Amino acid sequence: MAAPDPFRVTRLIARDFRNHASLDLGVSRPFVALVGENGAGKTNILEALSLFAPGRGLRRADFAAMAREGGPGGFAVSLNLAGPHGEHRVGTAWEPPQTREERAGRLCRIDGASAPSPTAFAEHLRVVWLTPDLDALFRGPAGERRRFLDRLVLAVDAGHGARVSALERALRSRNRLLEERPDDTPWLDAVEREVAELAIAVALARRETVERLDRLILASRDEASPFPWAGVRLEGEIDDLVAVWPAVDAEDRFRAMLRQNRFRDRAAGRTLAGPQASDLLVRHGPKDVPAGTASTGEQKALLIGLVLAHARLVAGMSGLPPLVLLDEVAAHLDPRRRAGLFDALEALPGQVWMTGADPALFAELGNRGDLIAVADGHLAPG
Repeated sequence: MAAPDPFRVTRLIARDFRNHASLDLGVSRPFVALVGENGAGKTNILEALSLFAPGRGLRRADFAAMAREGGPGGFAVSLNLAGPHGEHRVGTAWEPPQTREERAGRLCRIDGASAPSPTAFAEHLRVVWLTPDLDALFRGPAGERRRFLDRLVLAVDAGHGARVSALERALRSRNRLLEERPDDTPWLDAVEREVAELAIAVALARRETVERLDRLILASRDEASPFPWAGVRLEGEIDDLVAVWPAVDAEDRFRAMLRQNRFRDRAAGRTLAGPQASDLLVRHGPKDVPAGTASTGEQKALLIGLVLAHARLVAGMSGLPPLVLLDEVAAHLDPRRRAGLFDALEALPGQVWMTGADPALFAELGNRGDLIAVADGHLAPG
């Protein structure tokens, strides 16, 4: 597949977003480095960019929390894009409800026309990110790795989030039925049919992404890279099902499993088998050990390598060079790994936005990057 054309955000405008009352930032280079003290608003800018991916952005915050304190109560963010499909403008806004009966609403627009949801932005840009919150990913609970995995899938399959949300609702319905009406077999059969269909769809989407990512990593691994290659695979009962059986047979078998486990699941208060119980297993490739047993520095380097590989996968699968958001990624890297990071980022077809407290971290970028100083919600050339 031919490499996607260069992609860039050329302008970011935000109103009343976090601590930015009025932000109008024009950029022109493949790297954008936001520098400033903690609390200046650097990560807020990355969060504004992340709203153009399905979901609630890199902090997973409520929209009400994104509105500037002391502001009118809502916020708006828009981007000018130059990419493979020409120049476009995308925008999103949130307004609080005016009455108790009114629901808060999020608006999405593409080139001045209303869009039904943020999923529509996937026609024009894909977004991937790495934040300090992920530093403990390999040692943390499986739920965090599932959330990370679903973000990987979302970047290549914008409909994945809707399937995951629908599955969560169906599982809650089943759990409630088991608690309140365990003998209502017809209703349980109907709900379990829906659960099985959604669960297999979610599991298959995860499996496709993980297998493609693993193959890409193996095909492009570089033993001399400062970022070790990772081996990735899924573990779970449902993952074993979809690895062996066609989708229709896997649905039938999982539905039978749900029926058989009703008593067990009722006692547990939740459905124990399914995509909600899967885990993403990651190994440190060169050492052939679980990622969670590697040193803190090795885990950070492994995570960076995994995110960079994912960015290449997104470009290859979608034909859209991803917008890569890296929050404080260079701060704790030694000089060799920092230089290796910039080299690896330069090889990506998409634009990269980074944050850091010290401008010296980005000195090696030279004229490849726009250096932007951020101070208390205000911007100035670096």
